[in-house]
Amino acid sequence: MNSRRMHSCCAALPVPFPGRRRQTAGIPSLPQAVRHLTVLVITLLLGGCTADARGAPDSFAPLVRKVLPSVVNIQVTESVPGKDLLRDLPPELRDTPLGREFRRRFGERQQHTLGAGSGFIIDPSGIIVTNNHVVGHAEKIIVALTNGHQYPAKLIGQDQLTDIAVIKVVTSEPLVAVTWGDSRQVQVGDWVLAAGNPFGLGGSVTAGIVSAEGRDLGSGPFDNFLQLDAPINPGNSGGPVFNMDGQVIGVSSVIVSPTGASVGIGFAIPSEIVNPVIRQLVANGKIERGWLGVSVEDRDEGVLISSVDHAGPAARAGVHVGDEVVAINGATINTSRGLIRVVAAVTPGENARVTVRREGQTMEFPVAVGLRPGTKEE
Repeated sequence: MNSRRMHSCCAALPVPFPGRRRQTAGIPSLPQAVRHLTVLVITLLLGGCTADARGAPDSFAPLVRKVLPSVVNIQVTESVPGKDLLRDLPPELRDTPLGREFRRRFGERQQHTLGAGSGFIIDPSGIIVTNNHVVGHAEKIIVALTNGHQYPAKLIGQDQLTDIAVIKVVTSEPLVAVTWGDSRQVQVGDWVLAAGNPFGLGGSVTAGIVSAEGRDLGSGPFDNFLQLDAPINPGNSGGPVFNMDGQVIGVSSVIVSPTGASVGIGFAIPSEIVNPVIRQLVANGKIERGWLGVSVEDRDEGVLISSVDHAGPAARAGVHVGDEVVAINGATINTSRGLIRVVAAVTPGENARVTVRREGQTMEFPVAVGLRPGTKEE
């Protein structure tokens, strides 16, 4: 990625307005001076009242002291087949005596590797949120608090589609938990603080702003990332992103970088997506999402049904290929991603009112929503 040189703006110098009539008195009379002072005071007061955006704090230290005890470092151990290790052997060594000896000793063996990530405590009893890609394949999970205490953790539940996982540690004393913020209230330009375990260093924080909202990275149907310029590096995965009130509004998940390190483009899963997933994982250990049994695609005229599972819920209700989906349960559908999210939020087994347009006529079908299987069909 090419770096861009930033140029500073020059300060404008005051210049006289052409044609301004010169004042002969030089000093205004006392009543004039009072009026001018009154106007100046009112202007300053009004200017202060119209400032809506919160500026950068003089220091992030008070916020860091408040939130950092809730942030944890996560170390995982998992097995990797020996053949996977061989792929990482440099090509220039593969046909050497060293390479042959490496293949002989490790080619068929399972090797244990260590990985590091981040997480944050959401309940004093020891419930912790992180990314699924941090702990999803772990054989052993160790959680380290900022006070240096370490605890073994067990996986409570995971969701690959949103890359969220919940783990739990057992402690004799209650832990310090985070509070949640509403990512729907976040605006581009808002200050944020990212915390985590970059490169295994632990207890690190970085600050920046929200650069963009609603980013679709093509990783799944529920992509809706917040883009941040707060530096996020390997090891930050699963760490919290705080607003200036110390509330979690996102979970660090992805970086875009040609080098593997931060170049100022990181992505966080917004809390509006994380919260309902966590509630289901804590309660049930799994996620149940609604499913119509159709494939959809975006067209200029709307969301078109391109194929139908003949044994699926929509087909049984009378929905056909070529139908244009207009609304579900009264909520207008404009994109295929929007349809997927609305359907997924319906509890399997419940009825959904699916409104379609067919040959110029609007029709509504009550569909008994099914349980979403592990496919990309909806």
